Amino acid sequence: MMIEAVGLDADDTLWENERFFRLTESGFAGLLADHGDPDQISRRLHDVERRNLSRYGFGIKGFTLSMVQTAIELTDGRVPGSVIGQILDLGYEMLSHPLHLLDGVPEALGMLEGRRLILITKGDLMDQERKVAASGLAGRFEAIEIVADKTPAAYARVLTRHDIAPERFLMAGNSVKSDILPVLELGGRAALIPHELTWQVERDDDPDHPQFHRLGSISDLPGLIERIEARG
Repeated sequence: MMIEAVGLDADDTLWENERFFRLTESGFAGLLADHGDPDQISRRLHDVERRNLSRYGFGIKGFTLSMVQTAIELTDGRVPGSVIGQILDLGYEMLSHPLHLLDGVPEALGMLEGRRLILITKGDLMDQERKVAASGLAGRFEAIEIVADKTPAAYARVLTRHDIAPERFLMAGNSVKSDILPVLELGGRAALIPHELTWQVERDDDPDHPQFHRLGSISDLPGLIERIEARG
C-alpha cells in the first residue's frame, strides 16, 4: 500500500496557534474581572464561541466577535466602549502576532520531500494565508487548501480536486475531530500528532480503527509512512 499523498494540518501541527488564544483569553478575563472569576468568564466565552461557530466559522475574527458578545452578556449590556476598544485591540494583536514553528517541523518536512504534500487548514481565509506566508513553508507543499470546516465532504472535494484515492491518502494533525475522524470515514488513514493545548472543541476520544495512528510528534510521521508502505 503506497501512500500517494500526505495531508498536513497547520495550526498546532506545524505552528503554535492555541497558545495565543489562551493568552488572549486570559487578558480578556482580566478586563472583565469585576464580573466573575477567570474560570467563569472562560466558560462563558467558550459557550458563546460554540454558539457562534455556525455564524462566524473558525478563526481570530470570530473569536474577537465572541469576546465582544460575551462582554455584553456578562455586563447586561453596560460594558464601556473603552473595554470594547481594548477587546478589539486584543484581536488586532493576535492577527499581527509573530508565527512560531513547532519543534521538528522543518526536519520532518525535509524527510518527506519528494512526496505529494497538501496543507489542509480551516478558518478565516486572509488570516490563514497570512500564516502560511509567514511560515516560509508554502514551497514545501504541492497545494494549500483552506476550507471553512473539515468535514468528510470538504476532504472529499480536496481529494477529488487532486485526483487522490482516499485509501492512498494519509492526514496528519492534532485534532481528532477535524483531522482524524472525517478522513477515516472516507476510507483514508489518519495520524494524530497531539498538542498539549488543543482547543476543547477539537477534542474527541481516539477512535478504535485499524487505519488510525497516534504519534509522539511530527518527527515520527516519516517513519510511520515508511512502515505502512513496507507492510504493503
